[in-house]
Amino acid sequence: MASKAPIQADSVATLGQRWYVLIIMMLVYAISIADRYVLSTLLGPISKELNLSDSGAASLGIPLALFYVLMGIPLSWLCDRTNRRNLLAASVAAWSLMTALTGFTRGYWDLLLARVGVGIGEAGGTPACNSILADYFPADRRSMAMTVFALGAPIGAWLGSDLAGYVSTSYGWRSAFLVLGIPGIILAGIIMLTIKEPKRGRLDVVADESTPTIMETLKFLWSQKSAVHAMWASGLSAFWGWGLMWFTPLFLQRSYGLDEGEAGSLLGLIYLVGGIGASLITAYVVARPAYTDPRKIARLLAVVTAIATVPSFLAYYTYDLNVATVMWWLFIPAIYFYIGPAFALCQNLAAPKMRAMAVAISLLVANVLNLIIAPAIVGGLSDFFAGPNGADAESLRLAQLILAPTGLWAAWHYWRAEKYIVEDQKRAIGYV
Repeated sequence: MASKAPIQADSVATLGQRWYVLIIMMLVYAISIADRYVLSTLLGPISKELNLSDSGAASLGIPLALFYVLMGIPLSWLCDRTNRRNLLAASVAAWSLMTALTGFTRGYWDLLLARVGVGIGEAGGTPACNSILADYFPADRRSMAMTVFALGAPIGAWLGSDLAGYVSTSYGWRSAFLVLGIPGIILAGIIMLTIKEPKRGRLDVVADESTPTIMETLKFLWSQKSAVHAMWASGLSAFWGWGLMWFTPLFLQRSYGLDEGEAGSLLGLIYLVGGIGASLITAYVVARPAYTDPRKIARLLAVVTAIATVPSFLAYYTYDLNVATVMWWLFIPAIYFYIGPAFALCQNLAAPKMRAMAVAISLLVANVLNLIIAPAIVGGLSDFFAGPNGADAESLRLAQLILAPTGLWAAWHYWRAEKYIVEDQKRAIGYV
């Protein structure tokens, strides 16, 4: 790797251009989250129509997750070598079309096939967004930029919860997939028409003209101890947070007699207000001069995650809906607090031409944990605790309580990343 003088962001793109790209990338992320998690909101009516156990309901998330993971590495390899803008537009169009087609499915297997298509498309989305944004914002502003990008998560969760729940109760669950799928196809066209492909690594001190192989990327990231801890931390944050939320709409329906619209409205408001609030607070905090030190960001994530683990447990322990709602207002924002800084840590611990692959590896860990393993554990435990009579509110409650303490595991990895992060970041991009 060679060194070069630092380049000012204003010399390669105006402030307006940078923020326009950031907002478009945030909208892409919002649509991907909505299309990914709408299934959670609709588990009740879908399970009822298809006569599924809790394990069977959990299996509905596996096709998307499995193909998201399988295709993430090759599509990220392609992203590090080809035009990222074109790949992103094609990915958004593909997963949005398959989301819309989910509304036309008539059985278990064709629904699974449609979700396979969503997973393949989404695999090319977030790595491309991250890689493009890293060439619009310098290292000391990536935590802020990635936190704004992460606003897409609460907005998408609201769309996939509140809006999807309303449409489902009013017009049927299939209509919800149509409503969420069509806007993404339009956004894909906007990306092609209005965004240009930036030069890779143009804002970094370390430059490398060669393109590393997958094995070279894996070897480099494995040698970065803080990167390993950061990836495990973000993956376990998703396992803990999104793993709990996967079955929460169904938990509300069983435990408190709500329908999918009422459950979606209750959670959707927390996603929208609490999630956006947490993301904006995070953006403000990490934009402070003191937080150009990556050790402080890792420490902040450790503390917030550890504290939020307590209400994540109490939300499922209590039998009072008002108490549970307060606990979700305290817990759910923490799911969004970590996303932007965790993405930024990953970006700053990888060399410029490794970024899409680094994000893909991080997402692989996170999505295996939160889309495959967590639902399988909760669904399987719920069926086990229920016995031959079938899963009910109490069996699902106990399964959720077993998952809740894993937030402490994620916090430990953030804390360990702090020890190595300064030297590792210097090695990856040339400065802190």
